[in-house]
Order: sequence, then C-alpha cells, then structure tokens
Amino acid sequence: MKKVISLLLSGEAIPQVFITIVRYVLPSDDHTVQKLLLLYMEMIEKCGADGKILPEMILLCQNLRNNLQHPNEFLRGCTLRFLCRITEPDLLEPLIPSIVQNLEHRHSYVRRNAVMAINKIYDLPDGEHLIPDAPEIIESFLMSGENDLGTRRNAFLMLYTHAQERAVNYLMNNLESVSNWGDILQTVVLDLIRKVCRSDPTQKGKYIKVILMLLGTNNASVVYECANTLVALSNAPTAIKAAANCYCQLLVNQSDNNVKLIVLDRLTDLKKDNKELLQAMIMDILRAISSPNIDIKRKTLDLVLDLITPRNIDDVTSMLKTEVIKSQSENTSETGEYRQLLVQAIHKCALKFPEVAGSVIYLLMDFLSDANSGSSADVAYFVREIAFTNKSLRPGIIEHLLDLFSTIRSSRVCATALWIIGEFSTTQAEQEAALEVIRMSLGPAPLVDGPDGEEEDEDTTETTTRPAVLADGTYATQAAYSTSAAISQVPNLREMLLKGDSFLSAVIASTLTKLALRVIGSGSVPQAQKNATQAECMLYIVSMLRLGTSGKVPIEMDRDSKARLELCFHVIGHPEEADTDVWLKSCGESFALMIEEKLRRESQASANSDAAPVAQADDLIDFHHLKSRKGMTQLEIEDAVATDLARATGFMDSVKKNGRSLDRVMQLTGLSDTVYAETYVTVHQYDITLDVTMINRTDEPLQNVML
Repeated sequence: MKKVISLLLSGEAIPQVFITIVRYVLPSDDHTVQKLLLLYMEMIEKCGADGKILPEMILLCQNLRNNLQHPNEFLRGCTLRFLCRITEPDLLEPLIPSIVQNLEHRHSYVRRNAVMAINKIYDLPDGEHLIPDAPEIIESFLMSGENDLGTRRNAFLMLYTHAQERAVNYLMNNLESVSNWGDILQTVVLDLIRKVCRSDPTQKGKYIKVILMLLGTNNASVVYECANTLVALSNAPTAIKAAANCYCQLLVNQSDNNVKLIVLDRLTDLKKDNKELLQAMIMDILRAISSPNIDIKRKTLDLVLDLITPRNIDDVTSMLKTEVIKSQSENTSETGEYRQLLVQAIHKCALKFPEVAGSVIYLLMDFLSDANSGSSADVAYFVREIAFTNKSLRPGIIEHLLDLFSTIRSSRVCATALWIIGEFSTTQAEQEAALEVIRMSLGPAPLVDGPDGEEEDEDTTETTTRPAVLADGTYATQAAYSTSAAISQVPNLREMLLKGDSFLSAVIASTLTKLALRVIGSGSVPQAQKNATQAECMLYIVSMLRLGTSGKVPIEMDRDSKARLELCFHVIGHPEEADTDVWLKSCGESFALMIEEKLRRESQASANSDAAPVAQADDLIDFHHLKSRKGMTQLEIEDAVATDLARATGFMDSVKKNGRSLDRVMQLTGLSDTVYAETYVTVHQYDITLDVTMINRTDEPLQNVML
C-alpha cells in the first residue's frame, strides 16, 4: 500500500491495482492498513471523463459504511475525517445516516469528527440537498448538553458559518455561562460577535457586555481577541481604554517574543486615533524594554517616543537613565546596540523638551569613550545639538568634555568633540584649557623626526627567556616579548594620526584655527601669549602635514586634507577680519541651518502621519442621535457619541479598511516578468491564507505554471 501511494504521489494512475486492493486489502482488520486504504481512496480518481462517478467506486461505499459502524472509535474517527475531504455527492449520499448516527457515539473523538464531517458536507455546492436539516441537527446536538469542548466548538462554528441566527440564539440562551466556556469556544464566540455587529451595528451594546465579561478570563488568546474586538466595534473611550489595558498586560506578562511584537503593532495602530489614552499608559508600555529581545526594545522605544508629553517626560527620562546605567554592566554586541537605542531615545526627548537635557547630558557624556562606536557617536551628536540649542549648558558641557577627551578612542567621536570645543570655547579660560587638552592629546611636536621621517615614538621590544615545564615533565626554553610601555601611553589623537587618519588631522587643524583666531582677536590676552599660541598652532599643523606626506603612515594624506591644512596654516599666519568672520560665525550659521532643516523635516513627517482622512461630500447623513436613548447603558451612549465625533471629524472607517487591505497585498514577482503574481495575506488565529493573483503578461497561453 505504501508503494502504491508513493506511485500515486509521483503522478502514476495505476488503475489496474484497484480491484486487487478491493479484494485483498479492503477486508483487512488491521487499523494501519485501513488508514493507508483511506489515504489511497483520497488520492485516486473517482470520476470518469464524463464527470460521473466510476461504477467501481460503489464498492467502497459499503466499506466506508462498515467503518462508520465499527466498534473501534479510532477507525470511526479516521473514516469521518476522511469524509471531510470527499466532494463527490454520489459517494456521500448513502453514508449520511451513518454520519449523523455517530453524533450519539459515546466517545468524544467520534462525535467531534462527525460534526466536522457534517459541516464539510453541508459546505459543498450540493450540501443543502444532501443534509437539508444539518443546522437543526447540530443545534439539537448542542442543546443536548455536549461536554467535550472541541466538539462544542466545531458544532458552534458550523452554526456560525451556515446558520448565524441559530448560533446567536444559542449564545443568547447561554449568555451567563459564556465566561465558563473554554478558550477555543470563546474565540469563536468573539468571531460571531464581530460578524453580527458589522452587519447590524445597533446590536453593539448587548455584545460589548459579553466582551467585557470575557476580558476577565485568564487565557491570553481570549483576552487578546477581546481587545481586538473592542477596538473593531467601539469608539467609546471606556472600551478603548479597556482594550489598551489588555494589550499592556499581555505585553508585560507574556514571555513569547512574537506575542509581544504583535501586541506592540496593535498599540501602534491604536495610537493613531487614541493617542491621549495611550499617553496615560506610557509607563506600562515602557516596561516592555525589560525584554532581552532587541526588536521588542526598538519597537517599544519608537512607540513611547510618540507618546511623551510634558506630564510624563520626567518619568520616561528617569526610566531611560536607569536603563542606560544598567547597560554599563554588560559589554555584548546586543548591549551596545541597546545602549545606542537608549541614547537616540534620550536625544529625541531632549530635543522635544529641552528642560530635561541638563539631567541627562552629563550621564551620557560618560559614554563618549564607549567601545561601541555607534553609541558613542550618537552621544557626540546629541551633545553637539544640546550645546548649540542650550546656551546655559555650554560651559558645563565644555568643561566635562575637556575632562573626558583623553579617553576617547574613536576617530568619529573625536572629530565631533573637536568641533564642539572649537565652536563653543568662547572664554579665555576655556580656550586655554582646550589648547592644553589638544596639546596633551597630540603629544610633543614634531610628530616625526629625522631626515627619513622616522617616528619619534618607535616601538621597542625586550626579549626575556625562562624555563617552561612541558606536558611530559621536561624543561624547555620559553621566550617572552614585552613591548615598551610607551605604546599604551601614546595620546589618543597622536595614535589616530599615526594610523593615517587624514580627515582627523583636518579637523584638528580647523579647531586649532578657531581657537587661535579667538586668542589673537582677544583684547585681554598679552601679545606675547598671542604670538606663542599662533606659533604653536602653526607648528602642529606643519607637523601633521609632514607626517601625512612622510610615507611612514599606512594611508597617505589625501589632497583635500592637505589643502585644508595649508589653508589653516595661512589663516593663522595672516589673520584677516574677513577670514575671522568666516571661521567664527559662518560655521555656526551653517550648523543652525542644518538643525532647522532637520526639525522642519521631522515636523513635516509628523504632520503627514497625523493627518486625518477626508470625508466624502456625498456620504449619507444619518440623524441617529435623534433617536431615544432610553434603556441604553453608559457604554452604549459613549460609543454613540464617539461614533458621531469620528464621523464629524472625517475619520471614516471605509478609508481605514481600504488602506489596511492594501497593506496586506504582497508583490511576488516583478512588474516586467512574464507572469505577474501578487498575494493577499489573511491571518486568522493560527491559519494563514494566501489569495494569489497571477497574470499572464505574454500573448500565448502558459501551461504547468508552478508558483
């Protein structure tokens, strides 16, 4: 039998073995053989070329009837499951009485599959003729007090699909016991409620009570479906708040990362129309960043940043600061990425609410020397913007930055820090401290010495020998090479320049130029000090030029950096008023324009995301608010008012549905391919349905196309 099934799967028809199987396999009592026989019967061709049932198939009906009446419940259940996949009415019609009779079997496995078989048969094009009273049979079966949860779920699903009124009647008759039903049955009840309320919105009131009752269950899937149903059916603030609370509880209590990601997506959708409600729950949402998954952390921070207000900014900032401090204890790659996300989040908070910048700026500046160059660069950019927008914080930022500068080992961070020092060191004390820090970071000039350009700090190694004990107990001589301690003591800027970082040399020259011009233009600085500063800055610029062209660095200095250094040397040597204005004023003005452009783009993107859909001019006006509200609950009144407000402001559900439907369309092939294919994805609980559309772009018919 297994070999025959394999041949059928390979495309072989082999009709000649049918009679042999009927004679020798059909009478077998072995359950495994009977299961293989059912699989064989499912795969063979049962109709002839004229579309009618083959005469020999009638031989199988008696065997199927015997299986449906077999004393073994396993064989009965397997046969009923097999009948769910049979679509030939001529084969099914003589088996209908036996199928219905199995609804009274003592074993729940048989009853469950009998309900499934009746549902599938009634779903066929000729199903109403095969079992015309199927809804009545299933309703009576439900009313008889079935105890098995799976069987009740299948029966209720059959009524929900084919006899909605009967399903509603059964639900209303058992309304008080819905909270005691199992989770798989409660999810079908929620599906029924959504379907009924879409067709008749006036029924929302009584069904929302059922949903709120089911919110108290302990099953996470039921609570999630309740929240989704509330959001889909009601616009009342009470209902939306209850749904948001459910989402927050699931976000914190569930350990499955996929569940957390789905809930975050739901909260993001909820934020579009109910931002004020979620702002009150921002701290509950922020608790999700305790998850070890970086994607959950990223989505949570993105959602929270859109919900910050003057009321909750202090709590959010305090939470983010705590997470930053926690991230110091670990140095993994994920921790570095998470720290970078936290820095970016604090950066956005400080830009929206500048008053909190002072409480976080010095904490974040400690991460300028972080091993993760991404997070340290984000901190540097954050410090640069805060120093530009908050003049009161500049002295403290400059002082703290000068104290930390020698610990920075990233070229990109050093370049940003040097720009901050050169742009905002305005007092004489700050300028002297800045020049001293740069002098210590570069080390003594010149950077190269000798006619051949040999490095001044040439590495020296010392070799020492000592006896070592081998695995067999003998001795051997072991050599140890110790590098001079001077390597670890090379200043940070000097180390980067010796590695051939020509762009950093241009940044250093620009910073020295700005500081020198400020010192030269100051009236309180003695002339001798001005001359000394001017000469020292020019010496360092010449040393960097000589190092970059000496051939002793891995990468030779590029022409742009060389031209920049020569320009800085000329400006310091011959300072003019026009050059001073360009270096000390125009650079800051250019940065101000960049910040303004960045803020303009962010505000434009925020306005586009918050734009409300436009209502259609020919929409029907329904004066339903003139109806009597007698007998309506407070939730129904709130829902009616919220619906009126949504219609008045133009938030049309049809626009939302169309937009969300288009989001589910996924393109599978290119527009210029021979066959264009796209799919519409529908997700229902654990079932994923793909509705594929294929278009032949050629002028000829295509056959045997496989997707």
